[in-house]
Amino acid sequence: MRNLLLTTSFAIALSAPAFAAGTHDGGHGETKPAAMMVGMPGDAAKVDRTIDVTLLENDEGQMLIESEPMDIKEGETIRFNITNKGELEHEFVLDTVERNAEHKIEMTKMDMEHDDPNRIRLDAGASGEVVWTFANSGTFEAACLIPGHYESGMHREVAVGDQMAQADVEYTSGTIKKIDAKAGKVTIIHGPLVNLDMPAMTMVFRADEAMVAKMAEGQDIEFVADRVKGKLTVTQMK
Repeated sequence: MRNLLLTTSFAIALSAPAFAAGTHDGGHGETKPAAMMVGMPGDAAKVDRTIDVTLLENDEGQMLIESEPMDIKEGETIRFNITNKGELEHEFVLDTVERNAEHKIEMTKMDMEHDDPNRIRLDAGASGEVVWTFANSGTFEAACLIPGHYESGMHREVAVGDQMAQADVEYTSGTIKKIDAKAGKVTIIHGPLVNLDMPAMTMVFRADEAMVAKMAEGQDIEFVADRVKGKLTVTQMK
């Protein structure tokens, strides 16, 4: 009788469903996205702000994810408006750096397209969105894991911190004097740039395509500038 009970218990244990603690942990079945370190799917009706994202290739052979800096408050819900302006298929994946690295290895064995709330794959010219709530502070990553794309530069940092840290960002008032969209340059008549220890003046800044698309000559803006690859660059604007 005792042997019969042990055999029955073992059979029940084998037949019980197993639940992963996040997307793609040891398998590709349905999982609980709320358990992911990067956060959980967001409610589209409760979006705090929108970040426009462009996926593309450039003339130097790089593949890029372009947007304003992905500096996000802990608990903030973001709508990522994503457009593939490249000539190739690309994807946008939100996850930890470690998990993206693991999944990138899997993708080199077989290019798999998944239907997960933290990712979207877009054909050339297509657009879509990911709505995500960043429940935990930390450094995460947005990336394209299609074989070869990550290695060509298609990844960027997603920094999630508490609201106090985000409030430290100091915006400068300015007026857009001239825009050279093709060169990715904008001339701004601006007040003091405190973070760069620079006085009020008129200067030419770099800006990515998504940022330039929001600008118009004569527009009054508040912006943050920083040195990016040695160039003065508009990194945030409102």
